[in-house]
Amino acid sequence: MKKMKVLYVATEASPFFKTGGLGDVAGALPKALAARGLEVRVFLPYFAKKIPERFKKQIEDVGNFQVQVGWRSKYCGIKKIKYGGVEWYFIDDLDYFGRDGLYGYYDDGERFGFYSLAVIEAMQYLDFIPDIVHVNDYHTAMVPFLMREKYRWVKAFEPVKTVLTIHNIEFQGQMDPTVLISIFGVGMERYDDGTVRYEDGLNFMKAGILYADEVTTVSPSYASEIQTPEFGKGLDGVLRSVSGKLTGILNGIDDQEFDPATDAHLEYHYSLKDLTGKFENKKLLQKKMGLPVEREVPLIGIVSRLTQQKGFQLVLAELEKILQQDVQLVVLGTGDTDMENGFRYFAGRFPEKCTAEINFDLELAQLIYAGSDLFLMPSAFEPCGLSQMIAMRYGTLPIVHEIGGLKDTVTPFDPVRKTGTGFGFQLFQPNVLAETVLRAVDLYWDDQKIFHKLMTAAMEEDFSWQKNSAEYVKMYSRIISR
Repeated sequence: MKKMKVLYVATEASPFFKTGGLGDVAGALPKALAARGLEVRVFLPYFAKKIPERFKKQIEDVGNFQVQVGWRSKYCGIKKIKYGGVEWYFIDDLDYFGRDGLYGYYDDGERFGFYSLAVIEAMQYLDFIPDIVHVNDYHTAMVPFLMREKYRWVKAFEPVKTVLTIHNIEFQGQMDPTVLISIFGVGMERYDDGTVRYEDGLNFMKAGILYADEVTTVSPSYASEIQTPEFGKGLDGVLRSVSGKLTGILNGIDDQEFDPATDAHLEYHYSLKDLTGKFENKKLLQKKMGLPVEREVPLIGIVSRLTQQKGFQLVLAELEKILQQDVQLVVLGTGDTDMENGFRYFAGRFPEKCTAEINFDLELAQLIYAGSDLFLMPSAFEPCGLSQMIAMRYGTLPIVHEIGGLKDTVTPFDPVRKTGTGFGFQLFQPNVLAETVLRAVDLYWDDQKIFHKLMTAAMEEDFSWQKNSAEYVKMYSRIISR
C-alpha cells in the first residue's frame, strides 16, 4: 500500500523556535504522523537568530532558486535537517527571516506572502508532490488559494488536497488588497467578487477557509464557537457557510517531554504508583518562592500570559477574597502591565500566601506544574490550551472556564458522583470564578481521599499525540477519497 505523503507547513515548531501553542503542535504532530507510517515533510521559515546552535550545525544546504514576488525576483534558499523521524525543510531569506523576532513587523504580509509562494515553488524544486498540504493559521492560509488560482496550470497539483488548521481565529492577516498584485502576482478578480475580501481588505484567513479542502480547529468546542458572532471575530458567517468541511480535532501534548517520571527539569520524579516526589516538589517550590513550607496547605499555580484573553482580570478582582483563605498562590508569567502590577501588589500585601515571578522560566514552570495542587486557567476563550493537559499529567487539578478546549479536556468535579479531573465554571464572572476556586480549596481540606481520586483520574487521561494524531489520519484519508 502506498504511503500517504503529507507536507506540513507552519511558521514555528519546537524545538527549533516557537512563540506559543502552534509551535508545540507543529513540533509534535508531524512526528506522531510519521510514527503512524505517513511520509511527512515539514516546511518552516529559517529564522536564523532563533535556531539553537546545536541544530544549526546539523542543518545542511539543499539548494536555492528565485521566487517572483510581484515584480521582484527574490532569493530563496532551501535547508534541511532530519529530526524525530521527519524531514524538516527551511525557507531561507535573510531579508525576511533574519530578524530578532518571528512576527510583528510592518511587512509581515510580504514576508509570509513570499513564504507561501516559496513553499509551493519548493514542492516542484524538490520533486515532492504530496497527497496533502497542511497549512496553519493566517501566515500560510494563502497557500490553498495560490495553488488553485496562481498555480492552477500545474498538472501535478491537481490531485493535491489542502487542509487549513485555525489555531486562533483572532489573527486573520488583514492586508491591503493590492498585495494580490504586488506580492502574489495575481489579478483582483477574487477580491472584486468578494471571495477573499473582508471589510476593505484582503483577508488571508478567509481565503484559506474558502479554498482549503478541509478546515480544522484545535478542539471540537472551538469549532462550534467560532461559528458564532461571539467568537468568530467577523468570520463566523464564512465558517457557517463551510460547516460541512469544518472539524475540531483536539491538540495533544508530547507525553515523553511532559512526564513527571522522567522530566529533566524536575529534581524529584514521581508517578501514579508513587507520588512521594510530587510532595517533595511542592516543598521545593514553596522554598524557592519564599512561601512557608506547609504540605497540608493547598497550593495554586499559574503559568500563563497575563492578559485579558487568559481571564486574569477575574482573578485580580477576587484575589483578596481568595487569599483570605488558608491557601498559597504562585504566579509565573508576563503580559499586560496592569496585570503584572496587580499580581505584584498582592504578592507584596500577602507575602506569606502569594508570590509572583513576572518573567518566563522553563524550569520554574515545570516545578509549578509538578509542585502545585491546583492550576488556575480562567481563559475568556481558549481554542485548545495545553497547560491544563500538562497540569493533569502532573497530577495538578485545573480550575478552568468551561470554554473551547478547556471544556473538551477537563471534566468538572461532580459532588454527587465524586468524579472529575478538575473544576469548572460556566459564567465568565469574578464571583463565579472565586466560588469555584473556594470549592476546590474546600474539597482539598475536607476530603483528601476524594481529592486524591481526582488526581489519579487526571493523571490517567491520555492526551498524547499518539492518540490524537489518529484523527488527522482519518481526516486526510476522508478528503483524499472524495
